[in-house]
Amino acid sequence: MSHLSTFTPKKVLFIATRQIGDVLVTTPLIDQARQLWPSAEFHFLGYQGKLDMIKGNPHIDQIIETSDRPRLQEYLSLLKRLFLRYDLAVVTQPSDRAYFYGLLFAFHRVGVLGGHPQGEKSKAAEKARRQNAWKKWISLHNIDVDYFSQHVITEKLRLLEVFCKKPSDLFLNPINVTPPIGQAIPPVIAGQLTQPYIVIHPGPLTAYKRWPLAHWQQLITHLVKMGYQIVLSASSANQDVQLNRDIVSLLEPEIAAKVIDAAGQLTIPQAGSLLRGATLYIGVDTSITHLAAACNTPTIALFGATPPTNFGPWPNGFVGQQPYQLRARNQTVGDITILQGPGECVPCRKAGCLDRADSYSECLDFLEPAQVIAAAEKVLASVKI
Repeated sequence: MSHLSTFTPKKVLFIATRQIGDVLVTTPLIDQARQLWPSAEFHFLGYQGKLDMIKGNPHIDQIIETSDRPRLQEYLSLLKRLFLRYDLAVVTQPSDRAYFYGLLFAFHRVGVLGGHPQGEKSKAAEKARRQNAWKKWISLHNIDVDYFSQHVITEKLRLLEVFCKKPSDLFLNPINVTPPIGQAIPPVIAGQLTQPYIVIHPGPLTAYKRWPLAHWQQLITHLVKMGYQIVLSASSANQDVQLNRDIVSLLEPEIAAKVIDAAGQLTIPQAGSLLRGATLYIGVDTSITHLAAACNTPTIALFGATPPTNFGPWPNGFVGQQPYQLRARNQTVGDITILQGPGECVPCRKAGCLDRADSYSECLDFLEPAQVIAAAEKVLASVKI
């Protein structure tokens, strides 16, 4: 039995200083923490514009936003406001800044430690070990990132194992990702929805997670001919807006007439409402794919370099620590289907074939539209409209 199993904090600060998808995957951790400490007050600290994924979460009493690049005055203001205000900080990202926040704002800390996906013997891994030393020293408990074998949901939940009499109890019950409370879809979008629709999100944060334009053209054409409207989802970022326009420009006029380009027109809670009403969602490895899964929408996710065992969208209701296989051209768990391209190198966990953000990825280039169409037809055949 852990000597911390009787630890009962009154105020807990969760820290997730990264992207919106990284915020969403903390929700099972928050749910489990609430079961451990039903009377504790929970606050959440993250970056401005990245916290919509937890809007309306019933367990969070206060959301605290900070800049992703704070100036000295903002640091001082945060310090004055939050210095040693919490009994426990749960640091869900391995960054130095997240740990400094945990050190300054709480009496105790648990946190995730970074590593390097290319192996423990690499120079980068040795550098990570040196950087982790002080983080271990200030923490009650740490969990190492495992980019290939440990799912990110499991990683977050294991931060609580030191507070449990039996750490395995964390994984005995169904685990769910909680989406934000929905908001009404804007009339300009809702008014165009006249038949069953499929949401497609083609734009990832980085180029090496993209699927080719011509592949999207073939897929959309096939789905429209099956009798579905298509809603193209995207953020307001210029690259995402342009990607949607490029896809639409390749479509025949009668097909394009059945496509709604929603780029930049939806908040995250509105996107959640759109997804809840969709017959199917198809997207690349990006945060909206995780949101679709959290909304219990049948989801097809196209994966290239990223191991689904680490960051595949979590199938709600799954019991256990690992839903997925590392490598499988087609695998379905619950409502989630993950498709991977060919190649012995898949998944490499690099930034594409050139290992940089603007790289191509052969595994996605060679993921044929026919494979995605077959998966979509299988899902659609099982869905009652």
